[in-house]
Amino acid sequence: MMKKAILTILVLLPFVAQLALLPFVNKIGPIIFGLPFFHFWLFLWIVLTPLCTYGIYQLQKSKGGLE
Repeated sequence: MMKKAILTILVLLPFVAQLALLPFVNKIGPIIFGLPFFHFWLFLWIVLTPLCTYGIYQLQKSKGGLE
């Protein structure tokens, strides 16, 4: 049951972070690593989305869902 909840969170997290939260992060300040906050947010999720996908893969693999 716990693995299914984690799996659901890992599936939905990139979608929510990249689409649903965009109106809330659409601002210039603060500047992070020379990027406006909005661009930094999108770049951050370009890096984090494959990590979420890897987590989904590992959960499925441990469940025996992959042949």
